[in-house]
Order: sequence, then C-alpha cells, then structure tokens
Amino acid sequence: MTLRVVLADDQAVVREGLVTLLGLLPGVEVVGAAADGLAALDLVAEHHPDVVLVDLRMPRCDGVETTERVRAEHPGTEVVVLTTYADDESLLAALRAGARGFLTKDADAEAIARALRSAAAGQSTVDGELQRRLVEAATRGAPRRVKEVEGLTAREVEVLRLIAAGLSNTEIARTLVVSEATVKTHVNHLFAKAGLRDRAQAVAFAYRAGIAG
Repeated sequence: MTLRVVLADDQAVVREGLVTLLGLLPGVEVVGAAADGLAALDLVAEHHPDVVLVDLRMPRCDGVETTERVRAEHPGTEVVVLTTYADDESLLAALRAGARGFLTKDADAEAIARALRSAAAGQSTVDGELQRRLVEAATRGAPRRVKEVEGLTAREVEVLRLIAAGLSNTEIARTLVVSEATVKTHVNHLFAKAGLRDRAQAVAFAYRAGIAG
C-alpha cells in the first residue's frame, strides 16, 4: 500500500531535497510540497494524504498551527515534525497539537521512512535527542508529582518506566519475562488511565511523575 505524503518546508533547497529523497523511498508518494503552512493545508484538503511532514518554522502558518489544524480538520492525516534543536517550547507545543513523530532535519532516509510509516499506523517516533529535549521542556519548572501515578498498578508503573527508558514492547516483554501481548495490554491500560495518546506523551508523563530520569 502506497503511503501518500504532503511536505511543508519554507526553505526551497530543503524542500526540494526532501521531495527527491522521499521519491526514492519504496512505497512512498509525495502528492504535494508547500512553502508554508497555509499552502500545506490546501494540499491536505485536496489530496487527503496519510501523513504531513512539516517544518516547525514557516511563514503565515507555522508548524504548530499547521499540526493543530491538520489534526482538527483532517483526523485521518497524521503529522511528523521536522525541526532543529533550537526551540524546545515549539516541540512541546507540536506534541500537544497532535504531532505523531519528531525528526531532525539531518535524519537519513531510513529514519524518515520509519517515522512516516509509524505515524500512518498511529504510532509515535521521536529522535533520541529530541525525546530528551521534549522531556526537559515538559518538566522544566514543574515539581515531580508521584501521586500522578495513583490508579496505575505496580506492573503498569514498571512498564511506564521502561517506556521512558526507550524500550520497545518487544524489549519490555524480554525484560519482564512476559509475552508481548501482555505488555501491549499493560500499555493500553496505562495509556487509558493516564489519558496518554502515544509513547512521547508517556515519556513526559513518567518524568513529571518522578518515576523516570
């Protein structure tokens, strides 16, 4: 099944390079490329892509607003954010707006393909360094509140701690010596109880709750 992508970046060289790179990925089709968020929204309305790959800093309508509007107006389209390390608060704002993945602009083709496919499947992908910065932004100036984990079972807290450490479900299953299906059940329960959408939010929650870091 072909993954249909809209790309938005105000830098022509970056945009054209990404269009070329994405065009070389098997099973990926770039259905539109925009120089700003408003143009990207028009392309999303026209083509109904699976994923929008969006730069955070753009004129007229930045990446955060674009993300928020895409998720509100086109819930069938996911968003992956492209960024630099410069603006932690914008990263956090994009996460809150509904971005499913976060990549740096120097990400290679394999990382981009993985992020796009994960987003289309409703899963999050966060570059390791960006994950650290998201956590720092989410927890900056906020006291850790262990009581936030009240309502979670001891095993759910353990699974949450391992998610915050960057482990996949398969790795968590191996660590806890349980089946991957059991881990998925724990993850689903703790996400529902804590009101979490994806693993990126789970990491920030774990740090706020004082059970990671």
